[in-house]
Amino acid sequence: MTTLVLKAGDQLIRRRFTTIAALISAVYTSLVQYLVDKELIRTGPFDGTFCRNATLDDLDGDRIVSFVGLARRARGFPLPDDSRPLDVLTHMNLLDSGRPTNAAVLLFGKQPQRFLISSELKCAHFHGTVVAKPIPSYQVYKGTVFELVDQAVDFVMSKIDRWVGTRAESAQAPTIYEIPREVVAEAIVNAVAHRDYTCNGSVQVMLFSDRLEIWNPGTLPPSLTLEKLRHPHGSVPHNPLLAEPLYLMKYIERMGTGTGDMITRCREVGLAEPEFALTDGFVTIIRRRTLPVLQEAVTLAGTKLALSRHQVDVLRKCRIESSLVDLMELIGRLDLTKFRNQVLKPMMEAELIEMTFPDKPRSSRQKYRITGKGRVFLKEEGD
Repeated sequence: MTTLVLKAGDQLIRRRFTTIAALISAVYTSLVQYLVDKELIRTGPFDGTFCRNATLDDLDGDRIVSFVGLARRARGFPLPDDSRPLDVLTHMNLLDSGRPTNAAVLLFGKQPQRFLISSELKCAHFHGTVVAKPIPSYQVYKGTVFELVDQAVDFVMSKIDRWVGTRAESAQAPTIYEIPREVVAEAIVNAVAHRDYTCNGSVQVMLFSDRLEIWNPGTLPPSLTLEKLRHPHGSVPHNPLLAEPLYLMKYIERMGTGTGDMITRCREVGLAEPEFALTDGFVTIIRRRTLPVLQEAVTLAGTKLALSRHQVDVLRKCRIESSLVDLMELIGRLDLTKFRNQVLKPMMEAELIEMTFPDKPRSSRQKYRITGKGRVFLKEEGD
């Protein structure tokens, strides 16, 4: 017993407390320090904290080497092309006591979601204006933050309308998307870069018939408000160690100009200004346009002509006489009136398609077929 008392006494710091509150406060402080020492809680930023259970072997050396070369050409990254991956990680403060940080795993991990499950990104496409089943197109993407951004942007760009011209002016037909790619990319990369990675939620990219919504589990820093986002403001990254490599690869500018650039670009192409909101996370809303509104149209046989992706699909389908129902199902339209006014009417006015029974437009046997002018258009597109 004496030995036990002496051993315990050597490890204790004796203090006198005059109140219970003071004792509780001291015990709480000691407990917090114990948890910090045992690395059971963190006090620094999430992206700078070591990724639990991850080792350097869980990082992809080839990705790091490739990053160096691309960053050198894009932003003048100072390390040489033949730098060792360990030196690159050290230079960018992506190690914690020799262990990869959360940022290192998100940027260069072989399987980032193995350690950070919620870092995956979900994309969904709805034909209507609300979330409703069945979901026509749904994808869950995994990979590094670079891969997540690229995959999500490609998902959106493959679903929105695009206007295709002819090769009259050059060997390549001009293509104009209803939402500029740079606006889509800026909204998505902001969600990935500035989200709260301690939350169990994942970034969600949802494309509706009238808008694109990007949601992320995050909020604004205290120095920013929704109104300030619409004006010049400083850059306050939620994950600074994650933001730096994204800047070096030209995914972001790191100057607080991202939201302003989105607003300016949307104005230039005739879109409504993006909307920002704080709900159970941060939401960016980009309104779609339901009709082609182009400052530049493509000339075909003296007629100003601009076709959306869906209209091109309908034109191809009309090589075979097709009913109204068949054409609506082809592009996933449910509103008959809007389909007639937005898709069929402009094509008929441009004499690209015609009715099989023009004298009986409401005939139950009515179908639509391509015209000679329509075939010329498709031929110009290489079809």
